[in-house]
Amino acid sequence: MAAYNANGGSRSRSILSALAASEMLDARSKLPAELLVAVLDYLPVADQMRVARTSRRLQEMVYEDPRWVSRLKSMGCWDEREARQRFEDAVRRRREQAAAQAATQNGANKPATTTLFDASAEEQRRKRATSELRDGFETMTVGGPAAAATSITSTTPEGQAVYLEVFKNAKSIRGGARQEYGKIYGALAPFYFDVVKAKTHAEPIVFKAFRDPETQAQMLSNLHKFAKSDWSSGCVAREAKLDSMIRIFESAVMREFEQGYEFWDVDGRMRRFGHVLHALNGAKSAIDVFIRKHPILNDTDMNFNPIECINRGQGADDVSLTPSQHFFERLLLKVNEQAGVIERIFPAAEGIFWEFVDKVREDIIVEYTTPLFDECHDRSLAMYLKAVSGVFEQTMRFFRSLKAPGATEEKTREMAKTMTLRVFEPHLDLYLQEELEYFTKQAEDSVAQWEKKLSEQDSSIESYFMSNINRSAEKKDFLSSFRKVVMMPVTALPGMGFSSTSTHGSAAATPMPSRPETPSMGRDSPIPGAKAPTDELAAKAAIMASKLEGIKSLCSIEVALSLVQAAKTSLGRASLLIPLGGQVGGEAKEQCSTIFVVLLRILGQRHVKHGFDLAVGHLSHYNPRDVSHSDKTGVAPLVTFIELVNVGDLISQMIDVFYEQQLATPKIADRNDFLDPANMAKKKFEQMLDESVAAGLNKGIDVLMDEVEYLQATTQAPTDYNPLPAAPTEKTASILGGLDIGPTPTARRIVELVSGHTSMLVGTTEKSMLDVFNGEVGQRLFTAICKHLKRQRVSIDGAIKLIADMNLYFEYVRTLRIQDLLPYFRALRELSQIYLIDPAHAKEMATVIADGDRFGGVFRAEEVYEYAQRRADWYQVKKDVERAMYGMDCCVM
Repeated sequence: MAAYNANGGSRSRSILSALAASEMLDARSKLPAELLVAVLDYLPVADQMRVARTSRRLQEMVYEDPRWVSRLKSMGCWDEREARQRFEDAVRRRREQAAAQAATQNGANKPATTTLFDASAEEQRRKRATSELRDGFETMTVGGPAAAATSITSTTPEGQAVYLEVFKNAKSIRGGARQEYGKIYGALAPFYFDVVKAKTHAEPIVFKAFRDPETQAQMLSNLHKFAKSDWSSGCVAREAKLDSMIRIFESAVMREFEQGYEFWDVDGRMRRFGHVLHALNGAKSAIDVFIRKHPILNDTDMNFNPIECINRGQGADDVSLTPSQHFFERLLLKVNEQAGVIERIFPAAEGIFWEFVDKVREDIIVEYTTPLFDECHDRSLAMYLKAVSGVFEQTMRFFRSLKAPGATEEKTREMAKTMTLRVFEPHLDLYLQEELEYFTKQAEDSVAQWEKKLSEQDSSIESYFMSNINRSAEKKDFLSSFRKVVMMPVTALPGMGFSSTSTHGSAAATPMPSRPETPSMGRDSPIPGAKAPTDELAAKAAIMASKLEGIKSLCSIEVALSLVQAAKTSLGRASLLIPLGGQVGGEAKEQCSTIFVVLLRILGQRHVKHGFDLAVGHLSHYNPRDVSHSDKTGVAPLVTFIELVNVGDLISQMIDVFYEQQLATPKIADRNDFLDPANMAKKKFEQMLDESVAAGLNKGIDVLMDEVEYLQATTQAPTDYNPLPAAPTEKTASILGGLDIGPTPTARRIVELVSGHTSMLVGTTEKSMLDVFNGEVGQRLFTAICKHLKRQRVSIDGAIKLIADMNLYFEYVRTLRIQDLLPYFRALRELSQIYLIDPAHAKEMATVIADGDRFGGVFRAEEVYEYAQRRADWYQVKKDVERAMYGMDCCVM
């Protein structure tokens, strides 16, 4: 009993230990999952199916969907978008089905649910018997390649299509990638391994199962694609063996294609075997032969001489583009004719056509344009620039006119840019550099030529006027020369040449708008029969008159127009490259902006600013006392300077129009980008012009006020404000005949002079600058009137004239519409009233003088007292006025 228990106990312990040992063996794998995955990747597909049957874990690893998705992706037959769409459609159908089932439940109160994943169903699927598993390779033929070949040859073309279109029929289904790959593997694997084992090109079953070249090429292409999913050991050797078979087949087809090419059998052998090669590998070899041996490359009709463009030019710097136009027109006809031929031979005709065009570009167009550009560059820079821009436009038009088979208009434009860029890429850097340098040199030469003409005219005028002067004799007696200069009367000096009433007199009275032409560049040359001055002072006065007359020719619209036209020509040529886009288009746009910047620099600094500086210098030497004023109604140098301002304003408008049309509208420059070089240069030019005009107007104001003071000193008679006492009979007659209470002729001339010059600027300068100019003129006129009044003697009878003059000045200043000036001239009107007070009312006069509010703070009492001293009867009323002002009537008791 004890033994039995002992034996029974030992048997039970051995069973438990065996179970424990088996449980320990199954509990843990010897290798990590990463290594198992790597091992599975290098196993053949058939071996992976066998490994999947060893255990559940390995089955899950073999059957996981990403493993087979990666193989489908390697063959290019997995579409992630399609897989996602299919998955979303499946989920939606499940939800709709669940909702329909819930709606049919009778009396069910629990809410309907949607089952997206059923764990029990998945568990039952895993527990299916191993014998029922097909592993997703249901189409595999057990009989091997020979049996597959027999079955294929005995089937209809529809049956062969299953093998030929196996990749087209593949679907992208998440969770079903293994089944889809299995279909492809079952259809192509037997042929693939048979080709690898074949020793000669006659052994592979694929050539026996598929008889015609079209289906053989399609199957070889399918096998080549299938080989990309072969990752097992020896895959490289197998793929190399398949490639060798494909090359043998391709060589045989190419021989047939070349024979058809020799006889130009387009619709026969060339078309058939071109399609065969396209199905095999895209017909790369056939395309290469077609393009490389094409007759157009050796066509004698295309033997144009590019030098003919130079020979037909009209001058040394001209080139004719008519021969090049004929060249491109004939080439266009031939290339478009070949487009139809290519479409008849090859299925994908569009890409092949552009390859053909690229070969034409390399062997025909480049060979024509390069010698032309090199020869033009060696002969003349202007010829080179014209040739490059003209041929560029012809080339772009040529490529855009091509009729590519099946190509859209957008595609044609894009390819035209690409082809044109390839033609001109070696020349673009040099062309853009030469374009800028050519324009810069042309602009500088134009301005230099203008300056040279002015300098020559100055020299000729000076030499003419100084021709009769014996300088050595003049230097012997310096005091005598000085005495002559000082004592010579003003009227003995020659006129300044601006006394024409019809021209400048009307200009002084009415505003002068901007004129479309520049005054004549040539200053009034000395009359051939006229006698030159015989003294130095007269000669220098004549020279200054000539300079002042020529002040308006220092800045020329013609020169500005020539520079703008040259810039437009250069910018128009360079802007042709902008549509190419990319780096080249950006460089062309930048070069166009640089041309505009150079235009403003040369036109502004070398011409406009230089002219204004010279004009201001000439104005600074103007002295109204050296000029005859017998028939003048305006200041000649200021009138001509305002004409120069008109010229500068017109040039500024030309630049604005040029900027808008040539840069802003084509979007070469952004008018809203303040950092754009073109915008910065334009603002700098406008600022320079405003500063030059302001400097000239400032000097012009000095000249205008000198003229005003000169008129006050020479035309204001002492009896205007202090008339002689009239006899009783004359006084009675004047009362009966009416008193002359209007302003004096001097005041009228001054107002006419100043208003004429201020009105000239209306419409030619900005309102802000015009207001500043008018304000300064008003201030300076006020000062001149005050100085002039301190030099006069004003009687009670003459006070009426003075009051009329002050009213005239006030009314003129009111027309300027500058409110800050009105208090000054209103104060002058009040100041003129003190001269009308009768001497018997000295105490009231003192009250007026001491009343500071009466003059609006413009004059202090001391200043009014100083003006009151200019009364003709001041010494009669002085004692009474001072007694009233300073309290001298009071006495201390």
